[in-house]
Order: sequence, then structure tokens, then C-alpha cells
Amino acid sequence: MKLSEQVKPISYLKAHAPEIIRTLKDNPQPVVITLHGEAKAILQDVGQYEETQETLALLKVLALTNRQVEEGKLRPVAESFARIRKRLADSQS
Repeated sequence: MKLSEQVKPISYLKAHAPEIIRTLKDNPQPVVITLHGEAKAILQDVGQYEETQETLALLKVLALTNRQVEEGKLRPVAESFARIRKRLADSQS
């Protein structure tokens, strides 16, 4: 992804907001908005934003899991699934 091709000054955003928003639907690349020549904001499609947030959440879970493995906080699979089944049964009653 080349952000340098998607850099727009805030004055362009003000004058062409509907056009930029329509373009975001077809082009998943975010648009960098500048103020006085300095990058200040990123404008991106909602679907792309949600996908990014889901990816970050998964990465956080992986990082937490890796830390727990390094700390020796492990349980046998059978025990883990038994606990999950118990929680599910308790939540349904």
C-alpha cells in the first residue's frame, strides 16, 4: 500500500468530501489528510477499519497467549474444554 499516492490536504477534503467517501468504498486504501503539510488524520472505509480492529484484537490475543505459555500458565486440553463446557452449561441454566 502506497500512502504517498493517497495524501490530500484538508482543503481538498473540505471541497471533495462526498467524492472521497465514494472512492473509499471502491478503493480500500486509506487517505492521509494533511494540515499545513503535516499528516494529521487517516480517512478509511468503515469495513476496512472494522477488519483492522479485528486483526488487532486477534494479535493481542496471540500476544497474551504467547506470554502465558512463556510463563508456564498452561492447562491440559481436556481440562480446558471441561471448564468451557461447564461455563456454557451454567450460562444456559
